[in-house]
Amino acid sequence: MLCASIRRADNGRWEPPGGVLERDEAIEEGVRRELYEETGIEAHVERLTGVYKNMTMGVVALVFRCSPAGGHEQLSDESTAVAWLTPDEVMARMSEAYSVRITDALTDDQAPRVRTHDGRKLTNRVGS
Repeated sequence: MLCASIRRADNGRWEPPGGVLERDEAIEEGVRRELYEETGIEAHVERLTGVYKNMTMGVVALVFRCSPAGGHEQLSDESTAVAWLTPDEVMARMSEAYSVRITDALTDDQAPRVRTHDGRKLTNRVGS
């Protein structure tokens, strides 16, 4: 299975696409918007696969498994590259805090994972 990934314009790191919801935006609507804005890919949101808290910054991220529904890869102000990566490529290019989000999303287990990290490494393995 392949995963859409971006190389961020602000720090040059490979990460899953993502962002912040608008105040009046439904969660799944925001997932589709952020994915499209950063990659040019339209998606169907399938299910919540994980909840991840950056303990250093106090930020909580919800991660959803999506399937492509249209569009095509394109760059944005936030991405300098868009690529479909294998799980092995994800593990090689991304820090553990981000690669685990993708590997969790690719599992067939229906229960969302709950994890904490320091921005680079996991600090717990609850739900793993």
